[in-house]
Amino acid sequence: MILNRRHFLLFLGATVGTAACSPLQPFSQTPKANTTFLKLGFQPIKGPIPLAMSPVAAEQATAVTGTYQTVSFTTLAADQQANDYRYYEVVDDLVLPEGFTYDIIASWGDKVGNSRFGYNNDYLALVETGENEAVLSVNFEYISAIPWQQSFETVIGKPLPLAEVQQAVRKAIKAVKDDRIPGLNAFALKDGDPIKEKVKTISREGLTDQGLGVISLRRNPEGRWERITAAPDRRISGISGLEDGRYLSATGPATAVFKKTQGQGYTDKLGDKIIGTFQNCAGGQTPWGTVLSAEENIQVQVPEYVYADGTSFDPVHCPFNITDEELTGLGNVFGLAGNKYGWMVEIDPANPNDYGTKHTWLGRYRHEAVGVRVVEGKPLAFYSGCDRRGGHIYKFVSNGTVKNPKDKANSKLLEEGMLYAAQFNADGTGRWIPLSPSTPVDPVSPAFLSGVMLPLPQRPEGGFFKATEDEEIAAFKQKFKTLGDLYNGNKIEQQGAILIDAHYAGNAVGATCTARPEDTEIGPDGALYITFTSGGISKQDGSPDLRIFKGPDGNTAYEYGWIMKLSEDGNAPDATTFRWEMMATGGEPAAGGMGFANPDNLTFDPKGNLWMVTDMSSDKLNKSVPANRREKNGVPLSQSNLRGIYGNNAIWYMPMSPEAAGQAFLFGTGPMDCETTGPCFSADAKTLFLAVQHPGESNGTRKDMAFEEREFALLTTDGKEFMQKRKVPIGSNWPSKQVNQPPKPSVVAVRRVDNQAVTV
Repeated sequence: MILNRRHFLLFLGATVGTAACSPLQPFSQTPKANTTFLKLGFQPIKGPIPLAMSPVAAEQATAVTGTYQTVSFTTLAADQQANDYRYYEVVDDLVLPEGFTYDIIASWGDKVGNSRFGYNNDYLALVETGENEAVLSVNFEYISAIPWQQSFETVIGKPLPLAEVQQAVRKAIKAVKDDRIPGLNAFALKDGDPIKEKVKTISREGLTDQGLGVISLRRNPEGRWERITAAPDRRISGISGLEDGRYLSATGPATAVFKKTQGQGYTDKLGDKIIGTFQNCAGGQTPWGTVLSAEENIQVQVPEYVYADGTSFDPVHCPFNITDEELTGLGNVFGLAGNKYGWMVEIDPANPNDYGTKHTWLGRYRHEAVGVRVVEGKPLAFYSGCDRRGGHIYKFVSNGTVKNPKDKANSKLLEEGMLYAAQFNADGTGRWIPLSPSTPVDPVSPAFLSGVMLPLPQRPEGGFFKATEDEEIAAFKQKFKTLGDLYNGNKIEQQGAILIDAHYAGNAVGATCTARPEDTEIGPDGALYITFTSGGISKQDGSPDLRIFKGPDGNTAYEYGWIMKLSEDGNAPDATTFRWEMMATGGEPAAGGMGFANPDNLTFDPKGNLWMVTDMSSDKLNKSVPANRREKNGVPLSQSNLRGIYGNNAIWYMPMSPEAAGQAFLFGTGPMDCETTGPCFSADAKTLFLAVQHPGESNGTRKDMAFEEREFALLTTDGKEFMQKRKVPIGSNWPSKQVNQPPKPSVVAVRRVDNQAVTV
């Protein structure tokens, strides 16, 4: 099904709409007879590929709400599109519409409390604590090895023993004669060993740059938000508790597993005390002022797999590894227990003594975001997704009900309830399957997963095995009747083990394998909006269900992603059934897409409009696309390798009002190699906060303003191929934009120069 403008309008119940591009690199300005006028509040910028309609002009006007722009759009003929897009220059900056600017709020290495602002800032949550005052909670996801190693000493001011440890790791890898994961098991070295101490130094700094941070803000008389130093400022890092005693706490059934001193696998002997939080990607905010932070790709730092009793694999299964382009296994040397990571962490940013609680009823998996549904008199409903190929959508429903949505006591409701996994049906319906010991085992057939395997829990060995045939599924169902047959312990321990192993438990009960869900956001209508970033397949993790996730031409393994709307039956947070529909699809307009690729974070502005940022892989950004879109040997390029046409990752605006619905309007593009993540608005809609993550991830510091000119085979909106020459900077100097200065992840505040609302 082609999920284009018409479908979006039907989805909204609208009758008219349009699309956009930009004045920063001029279009043809010849008006056409079919010109459409829209009040957007900004003139969209020009992206690297043609969209369905192009802006002709923008006019300023004044209304009761302040100044806004009316933009006129027109359809361009194919030859005019080819002319307008024959050359494009990529800019190493956060590019915004005319009349907008941004202020740097904080950057990697800035002082925060007794620590520093971390690396790869991601999800942002603004909690306004008074007139013109706020605290900003910031996630720090991971380390981009190339720019981090290149610039650590310059930015942080101290050296790291990188070369010595790299040599030791190479030696350790050569010495391994079995099939163990390559790397150095530093945990097994004796305390005091010089190499172990050097690994600790690197790992300590790498984990310090992950986790969470809280900074305080004040808006000055000119309307700009600025940092101030205040009591709430603090860091909660990947090593919190290791040396300072500030452990994170936990609630729910998995704590019974954490308290085991002996089990099938590894335990850290710390009970329900937890050292740190890391790989913190997206998140959510509650009406009572707390923030939820999602631990995502923990498998690169600690072992992900567990045994039937919920205990972890030994640290040797995720050894320390370092090269010029990789830095993994940071938890190995400290003996971190893998089953304590991959959770949802709740903090109260305004409380300087709160260092985080992991609520285990929300499940352990590669968490990406959380949609918070709070309705007075109803149970809490918290939604999240597992960002892996074949990951699931989950919902936690509390046992208790909400009395006052703003009461901080609502956090206690997260301590008792049930976790469900979604099963989508091809007819647009679905149901929630409880991850309970009594739930029947009923995996889907691997035939519905683009022919790849279905990972299922391995018993008694622990971990998982790959079911490739229906006969293996039948044998699995014959051996294990319920989830309780797959997990060990007393009633509470068994439920805890299921939550710890939620992804594989979800596969066992027939939850739908999806297309890398990267955000779950509750809309003004109470519905859940989900971004599915990529429908590609993975030999390790799996693929999405081909009955649900199809590209515009009906093919599966569609790379460019979708946005889905999920509506609970009866609009009830605790409903056990739902309806779903795709409201937007990525890809080129010529193929039925809306002009973006790999949708990621979502947010609704205070006026109810939807904003979205993209997450294309750094190594694919601005990658050349030859004529006829074929490799040298004549094989067509994969959809993944075609992503170079979309340029840098971007910020898109999707109005929900009928007169402007039906397309994605390009609001901004990020610096080189980066993602723009964590969009959130101030309550008055005058400021859009963004986290610019991993500038320079692929090429590091831009040297002497280096650039390349590359060629791209593009398509007009009606499918005619033409060639574009594109100027592409190599590496990044953002945010300083000074020659040869290192790139630094930073949080920015975007605003109009006239300090009016961002949109109308």
